[in-house]
Amino acid sequence: MRAFITGGIGFIGTNLAYSLLREGHEVVLFDNLGRAGVEENLRWLQEQHFDKMLFVKGDVREYGAVEKAMHGSEIVFHLAAQVAVTTSVSNPQEDFSINALGTLNVLESARLQRPMPVVLYTSTNKVYGGFEHLSIVERPTRYEFESLPYGVSESCPLDFHSPYGCSKGAADQYVRDYHRIYGLPTIVFRMSCIYGPHQCGTEDQGWVAHFALTSLRGGQLTVYGDGKQVRDLLYVGDLVELMSRACTDIKRTGGQIYNVGGGPANTISVWAELREPLKRTVGPLPLVRYGEFRPGDQRIYVSDIRKVQENLRWTPRVGIAEGLRLMVGAWRKDWKTVQAR
Repeated sequence: MRAFITGGIGFIGTNLAYSLLREGHEVVLFDNLGRAGVEENLRWLQEQHFDKMLFVKGDVREYGAVEKAMHGSEIVFHLAAQVAVTTSVSNPQEDFSINALGTLNVLESARLQRPMPVVLYTSTNKVYGGFEHLSIVERPTRYEFESLPYGVSESCPLDFHSPYGCSKGAADQYVRDYHRIYGLPTIVFRMSCIYGPHQCGTEDQGWVAHFALTSLRGGQLTVYGDGKQVRDLLYVGDLVELMSRACTDIKRTGGQIYNVGGGPANTISVWAELREPLKRTVGPLPLVRYGEFRPGDQRIYVSDIRKVQENLRWTPRVGIAEGLRLMVGAWRKDWKTVQAR
């Protein structure tokens, strides 16, 4: 099998590529090297000496480059994106060109291939907005939905909030509609917080990795909001397994949208509750100051994962404490590379 991964040396792309290459598949990694630190992911993959790996430097905003690099692929994993809400607010045109136009370029390239490949697109929980229509209760260490014990399902009304939510949401709907209009076999994953090795966490995106790396390196950490915002966490290894299952069972998953995250069993508040398991994993925590809530920041998001569980007989296997241990353990084995990010 030949797989094409946009954003191929990003955090998820690196983990996915490694899994596919170990299984003997041919993998084309398409990436513009635009995110700080990803060169270390490419170096790491190259050091594994996979003979079926091809890296192509390219940008999803360039249709011709996408079409050429995708040619002959049987599965397309479209992971490339502008990923920070803050960046989208400061530069909405660039955000749109990468997330919306870039996705259209991927879809058109796939649509014109014969046979058409499977396309899996990684969307975001931000397409659901701030849940102003739902009752949210504040507890001592976290926020909770008053009446959603299983979390947010795929039937929740869309409410794009922030330029990032709009661009990812527009792409989300294009991917779905290309299945309905053109018969392109597509899958949409609306994802919650994914974490694990090879993540270049920053203040703007990848907060679990950012908090852990700041703790390991020392320094000061800014927590935006009150630290009681809740997310469901999913370890990247569990996500990679799910991606493979979804693409293998395309007769069942084609045209479907799935909320993907750790689900209710893997929820935690971003600082009020995370700090204790984080301290047990990394040692002393950094100095912390608090900032204002940022635009588009949801008080709580928890994925209702019952649909994907039922369709693909999948459930997250790695809990938060074990996931933190695996992530930090991988960094400590290659600390020079982590320091270089």
